[in-house]
Amino acid sequence: AADVTGYTEEDTMGHHLVNEFITEDFRASVQEVLDRALQGEETANFEFPLITKDGRSRVELLLNATSRRDLEGRVTGMVGIGQDITARIAQEQEYIRLIDTANAPIFGVDTEGKVTVWNKCAANLTGYTDEDTMGHNLVQGFITEDFRSSVQEVLD
Repeated sequence: AADVTGYTEEDTMGHHLVNEFITEDFRASVQEVLDRALQGEETANFEFPLITKDGRSRVELLLNATSRRDLEGRVTGMVGIGQDITARIAQEQEYIRLIDTANAPIFGVDTEGKVTVWNKCAANLTGYTDEDTMGHNLVQGFITEDFRSSVQEVLD
C-alpha cells in the first residue's frame, strides 16, 4: 500500500481509514462496505478512490472486503485486499473517448441485442441519440424491416 499511496505504516496505524484517507464523496459507501464485513457479509470488486499522501492525486482501488473470524467463527475484524486499478480506469476512459470521437459509426449490443454503445457518428448519421438507443433492441428498434433478419443472423 505504501508504494501506491505514499503512506507508511506509521502514517496510517491508529488513524480512521474512511475519514482520513477516502475522498469525501465515497466515505459513506466505503464505510458501508467495511461495516458489512464486520457483520459477516463479504464484498467483492468494490471500486473507490483513495487519497494519496501528497494530497494532489488519488488512486483508484478495487477492494475485496472479508470478515476476519476467530476459531469459533465469530467476527473479530475485517481484512481488505485492494488492487490499484488507476491505469485500467484511465485506459477504459480513453477507449470510450476513442469510440465516441471516431469518424465511423460504432455501436455495441449486449447478449439480448440491446444497445450498449452508440457513438456520436452513429447519432449524427441516424438522428438517434445515445439516449434514444441505449437499452433498446437494436434490430427491432433501429434496423429497417427488410434487413432485420440478416442483421439478427449476424448478431446471433
